Amino acid sequence: MALSPGDPNSYARADQVKTTHINLDWDINFEDKKLTGTCTLFMEKVDAAVTQVLLDSKSLDISSIKLESTGEELKYKIDGDTGYGSRLEIQLPSGCDKHFKLLVKYSTTSECSAVQWLSPEQTASGSHPYMFSQCEAIHARSMLPCQDTPSVKSTYSASVTAPKGITVLMSALRKHDAPEQVGEKLKYCFEQKVPIQSYLIAIAAGNIKSRRIGPRSHVWSEEMFLDEAESDFSETEQMLKTAEELSGPYVWGEYDILLLPPSFPFGGMENPCLTFATPTLLSGDKSNADVIAHEIAHSWTGNLVTNSNFEHFWLNEGFTVFMEQKIKGRLNGEPARHFSAILRWSALEETVNKTFGADHPYTKLVPDLKGIDPDDAFSSVPYVKGSTFLWVLEKTVGGAEQFEPFLRSYYNKFKYQSINTQQFKDYFLEYFASCETVKEIDWDAWLHTAGMPPVKPDFDKSLAVACHDLAARWQAWDPVAVTECPFTGDEIKEFLPGQTQEFLNTLLSGTPLSLVAVEKMEELYKFAASSNKEIVFRWIRIGLAARRESSIPEAVKMVTEVGRMKYVRPIYRDLYAWQEKRQVALDTYAANKNKMMAVSREMVAKDLH
Repeated sequence: MALSPGDPNSYARADQVKTTHINLDWDINFEDKKLTGTCTLFMEKVDAAVTQVLLDSKSLDISSIKLESTGEELKYKIDGDTGYGSRLEIQLPSGCDKHFKLLVKYSTTSECSAVQWLSPEQTASGSHPYMFSQCEAIHARSMLPCQDTPSVKSTYSASVTAPKGITVLMSALRKHDAPEQVGEKLKYCFEQKVPIQSYLIAIAAGNIKSRRIGPRSHVWSEEMFLDEAESDFSETEQMLKTAEELSGPYVWGEYDILLLPPSFPFGGMENPCLTFATPTLLSGDKSNADVIAHEIAHSWTGNLVTNSNFEHFWLNEGFTVFMEQKIKGRLNGEPARHFSAILRWSALEETVNKTFGADHPYTKLVPDLKGIDPDDAFSSVPYVKGSTFLWVLEKTVGGAEQFEPFLRSYYNKFKYQSINTQQFKDYFLEYFASCETVKEIDWDAWLHTAGMPPVKPDFDKSLAVACHDLAARWQAWDPVAVTECPFTGDEIKEFLPGQTQEFLNTLLSGTPLSLVAVEKMEELYKFAASSNKEIVFRWIRIGLAARRESSIPEAVKMVTEVGRMKYVRPIYRDLYAWQEKRQVALDTYAANKNKMMAVSREMVAKDLH
C-alpha cells in the first residue's frame, strides 16, 4: 500500500487535500489514561476531484467521523499498518465543498506512543498524577487523526478539561489567565495562530506552578524545582534577544519553559510557546542552559522553516545547532562558540565510528527512510554533520558578514513553509551566484556520502587544549610502572563544566583507563558526586569501560531515574557490551521499561539486541 509520494513515513496526501486548522476538544482521563473527545479538521481540497481523505492514525479508538456542516456520518476504514501507524481512509460525500470540516469523535488508547501517564508516586510532589506528550517524529498520529507529516502546517485551537488541582499547558497561547470551572473540572483554552506541523502539537498536565523569568517568559515545573529552574534559566530573555538579532522577529508571542519529570526522553523539545525540558539540565551553574539556546533557535529553524520530511531532518537540527552556537558566541565570545562545536564533534565521532559504523546509511546527511521509522535513524548526525556543513559554507562564502544576512533572507523566504534539501541548495546557489568559491562545494560528499564530514573546520582550540593535555597525561600514566600518582586534584579546579566534559570525552574516545587510574581519578575529582548530569554520565561510562564494579550501581541508578535517551541508551549499550554484566542491563530494562516513555523503551529494546 503506497505511502505519500512526498513523505516515506506518512499516508497523508497533501497534494490532494490539506489541513488548514485543527480544533481539539479533549477531556484528560487520568484513571483510564486516555484523552477523550473530538478532533475537528478544517480541510481544503487541492485536487477538486478528490473523493477521499487519507490521514495517519495509530491505535486510536474512533467512534464516528462526520461532515461537520451537515452532520452526515462518513464511511471510513483503517488499514495499511506499518508498525508505526496506519492509514485512515475517509470517503467524502459527492458535492463536498472545497472547504470542509471533518468531526472525529475518538479517544486515545493504551498503545498511544505520544503520551506518558505518571501516577502521583512517580512525580516529585507525590500528590497528583501527571501526563505529557512527545509527538516528534511521527507520534502525533497516536494522539489525534491527522496528516502527520511536517510537509503540512496548520493553526490549531484546543479546549481541555482536567480534574481540579491539575494545570494544563499546550504548545499555544493561553486564551484566558485562569481556567473556567465546569462542574467538578477545570477547562483550559488555547490558540496557536502560527501554522505548525503536527509533531509540534503538545500537551502537559499536572500539579504545575510557574514563575516569571522574563518579559515574555515563565518557567513551569513542580513547585520544588522552581527556584533552581528560575536560576538556571535566568538568561532566557538575553538568548531570545540575541536570536532575534541573528534571525529576525520572534513571531510566537510567549516563550515559556516547562521542566518535565525525569522520564522525558529528550534534552528539550521545541514546542512553540512552551519548550519542554528535562530536569537533567539543572546543574546550579547554568552550564547546561545551551539546550535552551538550542530550543530558542528552533523558533526559526524547524518551527518557522521546516523539513518537508525526516529525510531532510538536518534542515531542522543542523541549522539549529549552528544558530545555538551563534547565540553562544554572541553572549560568551567566539572561543566558546568554537568549543561548543568541538564538544559536538566528539559526540559525532562516537555515533559514526562506534554506534553505527562509518559506512552505515544513517550517517548520511540525507538518508533514505523508506520503510524506516525515523526514530530508528535518530542520532547526532543531522545535528552535528549538518551544523558542520554550515560552518564550511559560511567560510566558503567569506564568513559571517556574508552568511548571516543570507540566513535571515532564507528564513524570511521560507517562513511558514516546509522544504527539502534541494530547495535549500537552489536558494543558496541563487543567493551566492556571484561568489566563485561556491563552485568548490562538493554537495554529494556532504549530503549523500556516509561517514564523518569530508572537512573538519579549523576550530579555535584555546578552551580545549588544557582538556586534551590533561587527558593525555592520565592516559600516559602507568600505575604499575609509576606507583606514585602524578596528579593532585587541582588540575580541573579552573575548568569550566564544558572543559571537564571534553576532558572526559577525550578519555572515552581512547583506550580504557586502568582500574587503578579510574579509582584514583574519582578520589581526586569526585565526578560521581557532581551536580551536573553531563559529567556524571560521562564518568559512569569511563568506569564501565574500565570494568569498574562500583560503576554498575551508578549506571543502574541513572538509567532508572532518568529517561533522557542521550544518557540512557549509551549506558545501556555499555552495560550490555560488558559480557559478564549483560544480564544486569537486561534485568534493569525489564524492571523499568513500563516507566519509560514509548520512544525510549522501544529504542533501548533495539539496543539490547
